[in-house]
Amino acid sequence: MSAIPTSAKVSKWSNTKRKMKRIFFSIIALIVIFFGLFVYGKYFYTFSDGYRAGLLQKFSHKGNLFKTYEGEMILSSVTGNQNVAIASEKFLFSVTSESLANQLDTIQGQMVIVHYEQKHGVLFWKGESEYIVDSVKPVN
Repeated sequence: MSAIPTSAKVSKWSNTKRKMKRIFFSIIALIVIFFGLFVYGKYFYTFSDGYRAGLLQKFSHKGNLFKTYEGEMILSSVTGNQNVAIASEKFLFSVTSESLANQLDTIQGQMVIVHYEQKHGVLFWKGESEYIVDSVKPVN
């Protein structure tokens, strides 16, 4: 006959089962927390912010399923005679605010200063660029 009573066997088994459940739910909780931190860091954390000045060359409202506001500025570092940009690069950006989009739409072709926030990743319903413009000021 067995020296261990059946109540002790059941108690030992239920303790082991309880510990395994606790470990399993702890691992799931850690995975969910890690995933949440990753998504926040990738798509919502502002990696950098700053200002850019240049010529607002293009601004459009585009997309197949999700319409987003996309803009393009020419940043010129050297200008020749008659204010023609010689050495320039393009600054592509997205806009999430409709009121700011309306403002940018009316000042195309002008020199502007924009404030942007740079994210590590892009959410397709927020735009195509990792640079999100949140304010604009025309240069006089």
